[in-house]
Amino acid sequence: MARCVRLAALLGLSLILVPGAWAQQPGAWRLGLQEAATPVMERVHAFHNQLLVLITLIVLFVLGLLVYVMWRFSEKRNPVPSKVTHNTLIEVLWTAVPVLILVLLAIPSFRLLYFTDASVDADMTIKAIGRQWYWTYEYPDHGDFAFDAFIVPDEEIKEGQVRLLEADNRVVVPVGVKVRLITTSSDVLHAFAMPAFGIKIDSVPGRLNETWFEVNKAGVYYGQCSELCGTGHGFMPIVIEAVPEAQFNAWVADARTKFAAADDSILEQRPMRVSAAQFVRPTYSHEN
Repeated sequence: MARCVRLAALLGLSLILVPGAWAQQPGAWRLGLQEAATPVMERVHAFHNQLLVLITLIVLFVLGLLVYVMWRFSEKRNPVPSKVTHNTLIEVLWTAVPVLILVLLAIPSFRLLYFTDASVDADMTIKAIGRQWYWTYEYPDHGDFAFDAFIVPDEEIKEGQVRLLEADNRVVVPVGVKVRLITTSSDVLHAFAMPAFGIKIDSVPGRLNETWFEVNKAGVYYGQCSELCGTGHGFMPIVIEAVPEAQFNAWVADARTKFAAADDSILEQRPMRVSAAQFVRPTYSHEN
């Protein structure tokens, strides 16, 4: 029995500590955040781990107090209940200490928020436009071309692709390059979320929101729209492929020919679709 317990403990520990070959997509029986692929996500990981330690200490402290109170002030040890109702020192402490903890937590929290928002000196810009229910991407610094990215239907999924997370056109970026991401929407609220990058930003009609990322590891990274935007909400995957700069330049040269020039207007009349071939119903511009 003791050997079985030790083996079970080692197996559980291995599942927790040994990550998968890639952590850029959700997987079965995984614990914790996805593997960091950007400096922002690395700081998110560090802040998360600090909070986890602090929360654990607070839980253990409160548990210890509860156990002590149940033992020290049980009916057997105190047949005559105490009539004390106030203790000024304790009341000051249980108010001041949590406030102090929150103030101390605010300092690294605000630093992290500022770091995620500061997209100065970006090397390139990508614009992501949320639509019902797909994404449009524009590359204004590389020929001003644009393309739509739809979910790959189940019947078209190929080996190695991820169901419900694969898009027919991937966003391609170079490794080690600071990318400014500008996002908006042409209809309702969407949200651009890429867990491995530490990105989750709203795409709001009539507004440009901005963030940045710098991928430090080549690979394919998966995200989704994380705002409830309608019946096709669960079918708006985001796929970003990080490649070496030479490969990125070759992709750009091919994309300029493959994709048409970007349209300046995001209010153009377009059908509402959840896949490249599916038509749901028409949507209309504000003039109508």
